[in-house]
Amino acid sequence: MMMWVLGLLAALGLARAAQVLAARYRLNRLQIYGFPDHLQKRVAKTYPHLTPDERSVVIEGLRQFFAVSIQARGRRVAMPSQAVDEAWHEFILSTRAYRRFCLRIVGRFLHHTPAEAMRSPRDAQDGIRRAWAIACRQEGIDPRKPNRLPLLFALDSRLKIPGGFVYSLNCGLGAAMAGTFCAGHIGCSSGGGCAGDSGGDGDGSGDGGGGCGGD
Repeated sequence: MMMWVLGLLAALGLARAAQVLAARYRLNRLQIYGFPDHLQKRVAKTYPHLTPDERSVVIEGLRQFFAVSIQARGRRVAMPSQAVDEAWHEFILSTRAYRRFCLRIVGRFLHHTPAEAMRSPRDAQDGIRRAWAIACRQEGIDPRKPNRLPLLFALDSRLKIPGGFVYSLNCGLGAAMAGTFCAGHIGCSSGGGCAGDSGGDGDGSGDGGGGCGGD
């Protein structure tokens, strides 16, 4: 029996190591991937106030969203940025290129699911918390005690996107009244009321803002 247990643990360890190596490989490919030019053109048409450098920031936000999706290992992640979602929509319209990108780099076809089509509000909340935790880790931020926002969560506010999602590290009444989302509640910082971790994602209680989900 002991040998069987040890063999099972060894097999699980090898499977986990293979997943980590595969994710690293996909992330490396993602970093050098050149997104089609028409994505920036769509962003420019939708948000004419953005400069070329700012439109490039949106594309880098899309790159981070796909990186988050890779590291989510098949679990749902929510889209924290309206501007990045616009670029994602445009990419999906090139169906062959998008499918090829998903299968070769993301490792699976990433579906676009509107928030209202998700099975329950909890799905959307879990998705935004997962996106928050992974994006924070990618940028070396403590998701429970953040000192700044990761790109995906800072982008709409930084670029003054009309109708964009705005997140604040200040979870006081003023922030809530201004229509912003409390990043501290997503990441379970002080006052966030954390629950137990699930799969290392840092999921906790509290609502967060986010739009469409990818799964």
